[in-house]
Amino acid sequence: MSTTHRRVPALLAGVAIAATLLAPPASAEAAPARITMPAPTGHYPVGTTDLHLVDSRPDPWFPAQKRELMVTVTYPAHRDGDRAPWLTPAVGSAIEQFAADPDQLGVPPGAVDWGATKRHTRTGAKALRGDWPVVLFSHGFGGLRELNAGLTDDLASRGYVVVSISHTHEAGVVEFPGGRLVIGSVTEPDAAALRTALDARVADSRFVLDQLERLERGENPDAERDPLPRGLAGALDLSRVGMYGHSYGGFTSGETMHHDRRVDAGINIDGAMRSDQVGEVVKHGLDRPFMLVGADFEVDGRLVAHSHVETELDPTWHQFWLNQRGWKRDLHFDGAAHLGFTDLQFAVPQLGDLVAPDRRRQVVGWIDAERSMDAQRAYFGGFFDLHLKHRGGWLFDHGPVRHPDTRFIT
Repeated sequence: MSTTHRRVPALLAGVAIAATLLAPPASAEAAPARITMPAPTGHYPVGTTDLHLVDSRPDPWFPAQKRELMVTVTYPAHRDGDRAPWLTPAVGSAIEQFAADPDQLGVPPGAVDWGATKRHTRTGAKALRGDWPVVLFSHGFGGLRELNAGLTDDLASRGYVVVSISHTHEAGVVEFPGGRLVIGSVTEPDAAALRTALDARVADSRFVLDQLERLERGENPDAERDPLPRGLAGALDLSRVGMYGHSYGGFTSGETMHHDRRVDAGINIDGAMRSDQVGEVVKHGLDRPFMLVGADFEVDGRLVAHSHVETELDPTWHQFWLNQRGWKRDLHFDGAAHLGFTDLQFAVPQLGDLVAPDRRRQVVGWIDAERSMDAQRAYFGGFFDLHLKHRGGWLFDHGPVRHPDTRFIT
């Protein structure tokens, strides 16, 4: 494991994506496999919409341009509108490139119809009336916000407005209105680039919160002024804000909390907390709730749990733990791999013999996929229920009774 970040390995390198998007689709003798997204477990139907946001600050990677982002807003909704696609054709092509890599899944191009899957959310759905807490999500370095829809949709079904951010130029690919694609260009970052990425991510997150405040006031922050879902303005409770992220997105969550007190609680999912130096959140800790969530990784043939007691391979969690002043937990998933905290956790097992057992173990681990998803949904939803809604908490007080693959590391 890199001590600078746990990165989505080889996912969506810019040149490879561009080649995939320009190449004709490969043929397959059999009908392509299709993936089914698990249904959300909460009480509420879910709606979704995308926003194109343009900031006044220069883009840190291309200073002659203004910083622009795409975000997905997922929210409790009426059961109307059409089911949203999981992946657009462009993003599906990028995932196909990753899946075809023999060092990753080794799935032959054309063997999977990545564009056929539908989310259990609906576009154009009217928002349910309420004051819903808001949770931001930040993807891993080189990753995609779209590849984390399973967890964000589930959290929204539990009564949250979830806002997933694509960090432009660093994300594998970002699709803007009109089909304009921005391919990730920061693919082999040095220490300076990692610091630039972290600063950009924190600024992105704070800017998104600013735009959500505009939306709540009844303004439309979308750059094209595309109509917002009915009822969404007025449904956000921005006095209750959480944030979570995967890999470098987990680092982003903690660092954003350090710089912005609007974020009340956060989760770091398997991400080390340093760029060119340890993060401010590591050096100072937080006075608000924060949870670490770790997977296993192999070192010289042995399994090591990513946790705050591991001081050699990733000392940042240990340093953070010592300095954390607020509520804290270190939750470990035994048998999990780094990418098992993305939608690949439910997708890869559905591919069956298309993925060799050793490839599956490398990407999503050997943890039971269904139990892993159940635990992720329960603990992440339970964390925000406890700290944003001030209810529940038994999962954290009495141990992982219902989730035998997980344990708290003390």
